[in-house]
Amino acid sequence: MPLLDVLRYLTAVVLTGVLIWAAVSDVRDRRIPNKAVLSVLGLFGLWAVANGGAGLASAVVAGAIAFAVAYGLYVFKIVGAGDAKLFAALALFAGLSHLPLFALATVWTGGLMALVSLAASPRRAMIIFAMRGQGDHGRGIPYGVAIGVGAAVVLWGYLSGVLPMTVQSVRIG
Repeated sequence: MPLLDVLRYLTAVVLTGVLIWAAVSDVRDRRIPNKAVLSVLGLFGLWAVANGGAGLASAVVAGAIAFAVAYGLYVFKIVGAGDAKLFAALALFAGLSHLPLFALATVWTGGLMALVSLAASPRRAMIIFAMRGQGDHGRGIPYGVAIGVGAAVVLWGYLSGVLPMTVQSVRIG
């Protein structure tokens, strides 16, 4: 296996570990450590080197779009600051071509987590429904988990060949 392929897979494995760390932290403390986000950015640097810089412009534009949208969601208190930063950093790996898939996989996972949470506590669900979502109903869902799943779908989709390779991504093999 060529050295650059090894670097891609190694980067993906380490990134998966960082995503697990961020998810566990979000579940436990409802905080995504800044060190996790900085680790994602550093790993993207390795990813860009392993891909010879191919798709770098697409990645930066995707990151900027994701940051703008996530920041808006943060301003309106829909997501936390850590969620916004993590989503924007991981959008670099998706690039423009797979940014919609990353967002959709994240939203679907978050929706599924919300449904499971409500099903696990139907009394809480009825209170939220009766109050039409107003008031403090405890901690929401740890969206860092959903963001991590969305990123893993795109990242491992690249590497496994499930996702079509585009101009913005580099074919492995």
